[in-house]
Amino acid sequence: MAARASESAEASFIEHLLELRSRLLRSLIVVLVLFVGLFPFDNTLYRLLARPLTSVLPKNGAMIATNLPSTFMAPLKLTFATALALSIPFILYQMWAFVAPGLYQRERRLVTPLLISSTLLFYLGMAFAYFVIFPLTFGFFAHAAPAGVRVMTDINHYLSFVLTLFFAFGLAFEVPVAIVLLVLMGVLRPETLSAKRRYVILGAFIIAAIITPPDAFSQTTLALAMWGLFEAGLLVAYRVRPRSSSVDLMEVPPAAAVEPAAEAAPKPRPRRRARRRRPPKPPTGD
Repeated sequence: MAARASESAEASFIEHLLELRSRLLRSLIVVLVLFVGLFPFDNTLYRLLARPLTSVLPKNGAMIATNLPSTFMAPLKLTFATALALSIPFILYQMWAFVAPGLYQRERRLVTPLLISSTLLFYLGMAFAYFVIFPLTFGFFAHAAPAGVRVMTDINHYLSFVLTLFFAFGLAFEVPVAIVLLVLMGVLRPETLSAKRRYVILGAFIIAAIITPPDAFSQTTLALAMWGLFEAGLLVAYRVRPRSSSVDLMEVPPAAAVEPAAEAAPKPRPRRRARRRRPPKPPTGD
């Protein structure tokens, strides 16, 4: 019996590995197909990516390539990164399909909204970085240059800097999803997060100061955005939290945990027997 059980477990493990490999191959094929389709537009993609910087550069400013292969490799890297970003919904779906058989029905109903919201929030974070943070940041750097200094940046360095900010802001916008997952797993309670709000706000400003350039406006903008996302995630967590955490995890106070012993019922008092009255003596004649 033990040998059969071990063989069954080994066969199941191999089946899971084969399924994981097939889903990874599907994801890789989708990324490669998107990469091949976007390759003819690699220079156009790089021009769109460089627009927040080139629009704020002075007249004598420009982007440069410090080595010859950069003119080809930088747009190629950007094309691959774009194909990977566009294939995120399909990759997340493959991950969900792989773990779905081991989930309960209630967990399956929650996974789909979480996957959709996490994908949209990641894209929203990237859009926020491109349309809000990049113009502010590059404008600050362009105008902070001393007089007589021509602002010129290497296209490879610029690409690395921009992709890092894209990734950082995409992850920062996943705060609501992280809060909901922690509450659903029972790691945290909404009441605890609400009580620690001041520390969350402080942490948002510290994280914004670390991942953004030294521009007070962009740092404040990201910190306020993370604070707003925290409040949104907290609001959703109150609505989807497990029932067991709704009333302090149904804990019983120690004083009420042990019920006092029932007091002994008072013994009934014995009923007094009524005394028999003697009949009156008959009158005696004198």
